[in-house]
Amino acid sequence: MSRRLRFTKMHGQGNDFVVLNGVTQSISLTPSQIRFLADRHFGVGCDQVLLVEPSTSGDIDFLYRIFNADGGEVEQCGNGARCFAVFVRQQGLTTKSAIRVSTKAGVIAPVVHADGSVTVNMGRPRFVPTDIPFVVDSTVDPTAIDYSLDVDNERYEIAALSMGNPHAVLRVESVDTAPVAALGPRIEHHPRFPARVNVGFLEVVTREHIRLRVYERGAGETLACGTGACAAVVSGVRWGLLDPSVRVSTRGGDLSVTWRADADGGCVFMSGAAVTVFEGEIELPD
Repeated sequence: MSRRLRFTKMHGQGNDFVVLNGVTQSISLTPSQIRFLADRHFGVGCDQVLLVEPSTSGDIDFLYRIFNADGGEVEQCGNGARCFAVFVRQQGLTTKSAIRVSTKAGVIAPVVHADGSVTVNMGRPRFVPTDIPFVVDSTVDPTAIDYSLDVDNERYEIAALSMGNPHAVLRVESVDTAPVAALGPRIEHHPRFPARVNVGFLEVVTREHIRLRVYERGAGETLACGTGACAAVVSGVRWGLLDPSVRVSTRGGDLSVTWRADADGGCVFMSGAAVTVFEGEIELPD
């Protein structure tokens, strides 16, 4: 038997979401139902489905679950976090401008500003290969800034890190001509990334400005990727190419990312818009 489900369509710089209120209604979705919601022809259409659930801890406001368009649950989504923060206020679930949200990757802290923009403390980047996860042999320096990766008999230099989810970042001369569609899926499914990986193609414009395209794990290329923007800035700073605060231009718009490294890694802050497109109700198949 099918059932009807209320949803809100949102986006952050064109990275779009179906957001579901699991606080006032009980929601349990199968991977096939998530794929249906994400389908741009037969469902609503989105890169990710976001589910808001009630907190089980006194110091946490909400639980935040993220499902990619392929139906798989993932750890983190930065653009989604901004939309999440706006959504819970619009739905009357909180009046706070600063909330604490639990994800599979840990706790994040979005702040909604008076102009409607949102800043998210995305936490500390992680570089230890086993934390990403990324497979290296015993002869490789585990603190390396970049690594060589062989793909179809070609060698690429990449940065590998986690922003709560795995990222590979490549520097390119131009994102306009970067082989995102061809190379992105090959790196996403590379055996050295056992949990697959998001692939960022980074073009340095100035020390305070980059252009970026991201092939997202389980979603394909998206118009923007929040954690991908954070991973790109962190990688550029480590390479000595970028200042701590950077404007990240994606195909869907600009994000602001700041990373001030310290002995413990330093937290990454990301700011940008979160836009509600429409609300609706859809019949969800079994």
